[in-house]
Amino acid sequence: MTTVAAMALRLTEYDPSALHGAVVTLAQVEQVTAELLTMTRAERAALPFMHEGRVDVIGGGAMVLRALMRAYDQHAVIASETDILDGIVYRLVAPQT
Repeated sequence: MTTVAAMALRLTEYDPSALHGAVVTLAQVEQVTAELLTMTRAERAALPFMHEGRVDVIGGGAMVLRALMRAYDQHAVIASETDILDGIVYRLVAPQT
């Protein structure tokens, strides 16, 4: 999701502070997905924010994101630099109310 968001925001480098909390619309996801699917592997690898481990799978990942947004009628998503593990740790250490 963050790589798709970076492309939607047209970042010139991977910038976690710019990505965390960024709102990405379905229209942006559709545009990015179309772009990724027409790019060569070399073109994807040359993107300044592309992690080398995602070069071969980012097109499929963008398609999954697009399909989920359409299926659940979501017009936008919010990018996050944290993951479910952060939430689990927070729940474990936060006072229960």
